Amino acid sequence: MYFAFSFRYMMIRFTQCLCCLLFAINSLYAQSPKREFRGAWIASVANIDWPSKPGLAAGDQQKEFTDRLDQLKSLGFNAVIVQVRPAADALYPSALEPWSHYLTGCNGCPPLPYYDPLEFMVNEAHKRNMEFHAWFNPFRALLDSKKNPNPASHVTHRHPGWIINYGGKAYIDPGIPEARAYVISVITDVVKRYDIDAVHLDDYFYPYRVAGASFGDGKSYNTYGRGTDKEDWRRGNVNDFIEKLNKGIKAVKPYMKLGISPFGIWRNKTKDVNGSDTRGGQTDYDDLYADVVLWMGKGWIDYVMPQLYWEHASHAAPFGVLLPWWYGHCFRRQVYYGLGLYRMADAKSGPWSKAGELLWQFRDIRSQCPNTGYAVFSASSFDKMSTAIQDSLRYGYAKYPALIPTMPWLDSIAPAPPTLTVALHGNAACLSWKVNNPHHEKLRYAVYRFVNREPVDLDRPDRILSVQQDTIYTDAAASRMNKPIYVVTALDRMWNESKPSNKVELKK
Repeated sequence: MYFAFSFRYMMIRFTQCLCCLLFAINSLYAQSPKREFRGAWIASVANIDWPSKPGLAAGDQQKEFTDRLDQLKSLGFNAVIVQVRPAADALYPSALEPWSHYLTGCNGCPPLPYYDPLEFMVNEAHKRNMEFHAWFNPFRALLDSKKNPNPASHVTHRHPGWIINYGGKAYIDPGIPEARAYVISVITDVVKRYDIDAVHLDDYFYPYRVAGASFGDGKSYNTYGRGTDKEDWRRGNVNDFIEKLNKGIKAVKPYMKLGISPFGIWRNKTKDVNGSDTRGGQTDYDDLYADVVLWMGKGWIDYVMPQLYWEHASHAAPFGVLLPWWYGHCFRRQVYYGLGLYRMADAKSGPWSKAGELLWQFRDIRSQCPNTGYAVFSASSFDKMSTAIQDSLRYGYAKYPALIPTMPWLDSIAPAPPTLTVALHGNAACLSWKVNNPHHEKLRYAVYRFVNREPVDLDRPDRILSVQQDTIYTDAAASRMNKPIYVVTALDRMWNESKPSNKVELKK
């Protein structure tokens, strides 16, 4: 009887241990998806993130940027969203708009020594196999409408009839067709001249409402409104802008992504049965005149990145309510989630004073919204908090590399698989490969290693050794591996992955 009891006890313990092991394995995979957008906003307005202050020497600007990229890369990020046009100005040489004083310390003055910051930033991001999303604020003209140190080339001087002062700021009137066309031309100019991966717009279309003030677009409404409801007319203006912008950039580069980062509430359910169960004081549809759901349904944008800067316990806009709502209203377009990292920077108490809330949000995204991702606002917030979040990313949630989700409506054709050769040099395995690339596509490569003759499974991000542009790789740990097998895949600029190369087992 004792032995029977012991056997039953051992079986129960074995079953419990097996369940724990399976749970740990499943948790590992849940925490390490093969595809996930991991982005960080880098804001230039008011020198929030980069450069740290106006007028830095070019070399200091460059070092600050590459240091930031290296930090983000070490934390598992695979994309940066960099603000290149904060207020109808430019962080790049432009014939249309003046240099930004946030970069040079002087409106209209180039950096010294001279260089092209946007070209530099794109190249450095791509060296690290990170996507570069060029972030434009479309209609903001001045952050302070009472001060205008811009040169004569600035839109406020060239087209004063387009400018509306509101809430202490100045805006380009979205109700004027020529003004909308001008903004599109500015963005399209960047698409033509730079190897960016996406055009990114933030939440400022019509400005947020200011209590007791009305947006002064009466003149353009009288000219172009043609008796329609004014709020519908405003939404129509923004719809027209988004549709034409999408067509314009894709006429230049069909693969160019267009992403929008709207305010996190499209509409409250109290106003629209299709809205979210929230109590937001302002919404995209009713206040910013941004019908983001329409844009996704029409296929005018490629990804949406709602700014979900609230905690789970928020009364007005709970994170746990908005996360599945956006996932359920993306119309098979990609959805990534904007997370309020900045809220942790100065929090002394409450849900944002510890790492738990943000990590909870990471877990929810991965468990409830597969094949999506996140972006954090903003990059410099990491410098203002403890290392807990960084350690959680570096050693936990982003321990393994992730490929950016594909967009099959733009491109679904994968490149040809490479042909792999492996040789043992000392204790290291030296891999090299070739690939048939007749159209000279810009390719990256994923290097996988499997051990103990386990099956080749490309869904295992923990088996990816490297994502790189070079066609050679050295595995210095090869001699410590038992029967390692290597394969390589090719990835195009849209992250379509080829079939695996030939398998090569290292013979010791």
